[in-house]
Amino acid sequence: MAVDRPVWMGRPSPAVRGAKGLVVAVIGIVMLYPFLNVIATSLAQDADVRHGGLVPHVWSLEAYRSILQGGIVGRALLVSAGVTLTGTVLSMICTSTMAYGLTRTRDLPGMRFVLYLALFTMLFSAGLIPNFLLIKNLGLLNSYAALVVPGLVSAFNLVVLRNFYLQIPRELIEAARIDGCNDRQIYTSIVLPLSKAVHAVLALFYAVGYWNAFFNALLYISDADKWPIQLVLNLYVVQGSPIPQVDNPNSVVPTPQSIQMAVVVLALLPILLVYPFLQKYFTKGVLTGAIKG
Repeated sequence: MAVDRPVWMGRPSPAVRGAKGLVVAVIGIVMLYPFLNVIATSLAQDADVRHGGLVPHVWSLEAYRSILQGGIVGRALLVSAGVTLTGTVLSMICTSTMAYGLTRTRDLPGMRFVLYLALFTMLFSAGLIPNFLLIKNLGLLNSYAALVVPGLVSAFNLVVLRNFYLQIPRELIEAARIDGCNDRQIYTSIVLPLSKAVHAVLALFYAVGYWNAFFNALLYISDADKWPIQLVLNLYVVQGSPIPQVDNPNSVVPTPQSIQMAVVVLALLPILLVYPFLQKYFTKGVLTGAIKG
């Protein structure tokens, strides 16, 4: 006996599947074309840049060699990498421990007030001038700490992680307490292993935020030697300032367009390399929150 199913649960016809595949292919081409064009321009020489096209007739790495020998872009990449790594680790430690503490609102006095205080920051902010004066009075101007401390804990990520912790079965925690575990042991032995997926997702969010941070660096960092890659990207790509290069008579001089696109590729490459290793945790993190046990 056939069972009636809703329309959206039935198997689509070959024509519908073909139409969906065509739409996905068109969207993919539209999304990938700018990236391919940037990569092709960074690898092209003068004649190919002037004529355009996605496949240069002569491939050249002179643009990358030129900007990396100059030192400015390489130093900016190291600054961004250091800030991203340090900021992500510190943010995850602070967010995770604070989220676990906020799950104990009934046991620890004052935790509910701290939770409301964190939620309040999602609705209202101090503003540009008070934040600048705060960083100045803390003595953090023109320091790498100014790129990490203002965004150390995201209230949104804190709420997401707290809600995830609340979904961990209480039976596991109570059984651990009966076995003699304290809060630190419960946190490290039960809560953290069960939360790998959501931790990976939030760590990627923090890392992307630190890597792409532009306004804080523009506001708090005045020393050009401490600029992250996003400020260098703005200076040499958006504003069009020439990148200082090391003179080498034996090499081909790359075009300004190739150099600009090479900087863009170097700024995008780290996140593009990290994302595939964490992609599987996105689905797992979403599905885990929907499972009741």
